Amino acid sequence: MEEARSGCCGGKKRSWHDQETVRQLVVRLNRIEGQVRGIRRMIEEDVYCDDVLNQISSVRSAINGVARLLLEKHMKHCLREQLLEGGDEAVDEALKTIFRLIR
Repeated sequence: MEEARSGCCGGKKRSWHDQETVRQLVVRLNRIEGQVRGIRRMIEEDVYCDDVLNQISSVRSAINGVARLLLEKHMKHCLREQLLEGGDEAVDEALKTIFRLIR
């Protein structure tokens, strides 16, 4: 499976994503983008508040799905690689990220 390599924060950290993961993330984000545009349109058209709130809930769920997929790949690939190289600070970084996601 071909992998894409792109730089990440700080220069030394690398992000590895296979093309299927990139495709899945882009498809999900495109769908979310459309949902957000739909919410704006609903507000502009004075759609009933409860209906707008339901759409907002759907967007939150979709964003959480993107975050879960990315977190899973990060932990299985990036974090694993850092730990194998002796980067114990990777656990602290992962914990900070997880805590930020669940607040």
